[in-house]
Amino acid sequence: MGIENVIFDMGNVLLRFDGMLFSRIFTKDEDDARLLNEALFANPSWALLDAGVIDEDTMERIAQTRLPERLHAALHSALAEWDLNQPPIPETNELARRLHEAGRGIYLLSNAGLRFERACTRIPCWSLMDGWVVSAFERLMKPDPSIYLLLCDRYGLEPSSCLFVDDNEDNVIGARAAGLAAYLFDDAKGLEAELRRRGTVL
Repeated sequence: MGIENVIFDMGNVLLRFDGMLFSRIFTKDEDDARLLNEALFANPSWALLDAGVIDEDTMERIAQTRLPERLHAALHSALAEWDLNQPPIPETNELARRLHEAGRGIYLLSNAGLRFERACTRIPCWSLMDGWVVSAFERLMKPDPSIYLLLCDRYGLEPSSCLFVDDNEDNVIGARAAGLAAYLFDDAKGLEAELRRRGTVL
């Protein structure tokens, strides 16, 4: 079966996710930005936020223990507003639009927190999406094969008809374990070449 559906990751595929970029917005110099990034976005507990295991108040308290008190206000602002500063990746969004116009299903599968409901409005192709699954709402995360199958079951998709696109190799491996085709994303040009290689007409 050919590729009938393309399932996109969000961070660094449709929207840029860059902790240092966000941290620079809320701090005054590079050293403080680095401290904030390490305490918040690069903190291992960020994955617990994406998993829906902890809330933002808990994440803030965890991050505070890694920061001097003078940066606590910056931390609070960053946690409240970082998602408003995610730049779209235009080329991938344009490719998603073309896939939609060609009659292919387009879906989103992301490890993301509950703030996704606001962040998704920054995705240019969001209104064209045929469906989505996000980790925090399901208490299930990539690369667990179950989350890929959950999306397929929810929207009536045959896994073998889907190409999953992610910039994280572990997540690509998880998709393949669930029976989906998968592509390790670098840029939209490479993804388009992969789609054409698989016989997808755009």
